[in-house]
Amino acid sequence: MMHERYYVEKEKLEKLLSRKNVKSDFYNGVYDRYEYPVLTRDMIPLTWRYDLNPETNPYFMERLSINAVMNSGAIYLNGKYYLVARIEGNDRKSFFGVAESDNGIDNFRFWDYPILLDDVCPEETNVYDMRLTQHEDGYIYGVFCSESKDTSVNDLSAAVAAAGIVRTKDLKTWERLENLTTLRSPQQRNVVLHPEFVDGKYAFYTRPMDDFIETGSGGGIGFGLCEDITHAVIDEEKMTSIRKYHTITEAKNGAGATPIKTEKGWIHIAHGVRNTAAGLRYVIYAFATDLKDPSKVIAEPSGMLIGPRGWERVGDVSNVVFTNGAVVNENNEVFIYYASSDTRMHVATTTIDRLLDFVFNTPEDPGRSVECVAQRCELIKKNLEYLKTQS
Repeated sequence: MMHERYYVEKEKLEKLLSRKNVKSDFYNGVYDRYEYPVLTRDMIPLTWRYDLNPETNPYFMERLSINAVMNSGAIYLNGKYYLVARIEGNDRKSFFGVAESDNGIDNFRFWDYPILLDDVCPEETNVYDMRLTQHEDGYIYGVFCSESKDTSVNDLSAAVAAAGIVRTKDLKTWERLENLTTLRSPQQRNVVLHPEFVDGKYAFYTRPMDDFIETGSGGGIGFGLCEDITHAVIDEEKMTSIRKYHTITEAKNGAGATPIKTEKGWIHIAHGVRNTAAGLRYVIYAFATDLKDPSKVIAEPSGMLIGPRGWERVGDVSNVVFTNGAVVNENNEVFIYYASSDTRMHVATTTIDRLLDFVFNTPEDPGRSVECVAQRCELIKKNLEYLKTQS
């Protein structure tokens, strides 16, 4: 007979999964926030965590516990919203699971099994942060961080990061391809595949790094081309969105969601990192690149798009928001999926029109406090003069 606690936990889970999400009272005109996360560790199926047989689990203990659900790739297919979430067990190992929703803001439910990748990299210890790209070649690609121990130094925390690549057509059967090779960058994280061919080649947004944590000589988000996705080699990386002193990208920045194609350019939703006395602070920002040359930045509004607010600032790695997934539906509604503090997943919703207005009409950062104040004074002067005409 099933343990009585199973029915209690099952009811709790169903109540949580079926809870309706509602817009919060947050307002900035750019996007809407929501009251509840779309995915948390408490939404993981019971069958992933418990041994349901009372003979082998008489106390109904979690046998394989979950610590966090975060950093989800996203895709919109056949009228449904899919997140490929990074799920971190209590053992610190991450893996991927597919969650599905009819409306993209609530009732995300995981499929029966997580994704079991082909075991082709014996040295690979951990995988995480998959970006999903529906490419014009007909495949859906997942590009993720493949982490291995750095055996060149005597340091148990030293690691090597590479960009792993898989592809699928149904999110169920995944083919593992060779890891991306960048000849001039020793490590790669936060790599995104562009959804279209560029000059007949596959195009990647990269993040050149000298080691696992520090960017070193890496100047920002890179861009490179390769001939063959099954043996992806990039020999040259151009720089797109550049790190800048005393900005939200001072310490690091990296590509986030797959770029969104619009009539005015490719909209990029990325992350920027700066250092503080309390540690690294991650925020989300946006910029646009040229339709014909996706490596060329044509608009870069000042400051962040999304920052951690309220209880979003608390978690395993506090003061962090991070995105690697956004989708657009047939109504040109945009769903930005972001994690807070490496713990849980949220959604912010907007439209293509609003994103374009934000990216192309928000002033750029002039770079110095005195110029920023002058910029703001101009806005105030304009508004005061306008108010006089309305009185």
